[in-house]
Amino acid sequence: MSILTIDTYPAPVLKKKAEKITRIDELIRKLAEDMLETMYHAPGVGLAAPQIGSSLSLVVADAGAGEDRSPKPWILVNPEIIAREGKAGIVEGCLSVPGYTAEVPRYEKILVRAYSLDEKELELNLEGFPAIVLQHELDHLQGILFIDRISRLKRSIYERKLRKGNLETS
Repeated sequence: MSILTIDTYPAPVLKKKAEKITRIDELIRKLAEDMLETMYHAPGVGLAAPQIGSSLSLVVADAGAGEDRSPKPWILVNPEIIAREGKAGIVEGCLSVPGYTAEVPRYEKILVRAYSLDEKELELNLEGFPAIVLQHELDHLQGILFIDRISRLKRSIYERKLRKGNLETS
């Protein structure tokens, strides 16, 4: 496994809609494993393929969803939200938007359909933090960053800080 480079805003790949994966082969499996390793190393709770320069519909996430908050990673191929309800929002950050956080409006509950690496169809019924994490990652597949979901004023403040080099990044 390898640690991959995470692209940061304003990299063009982050604004591009990801392509559906038509065949799950060893290259896709290796990419998914490398993405998981990269996510844990960053550290983060989710990573979408566009964030590592690959415009494919592939997401890895681990919102500590195990009963004992132990790692329980998801690897999702061609994920899509098929149902949503309620309102939620927490302060979010992003590995591709280092040094900035903002409260983002999200849905409280979502139903996600995707495929596993062994090509089985999955349905995930999520609520709370895991639902928010997956919404954030699925936005990446549409070329949407969390800063696209905040007010123009907050976004302009972020972009001004970025231009001036006034963001603390780790």
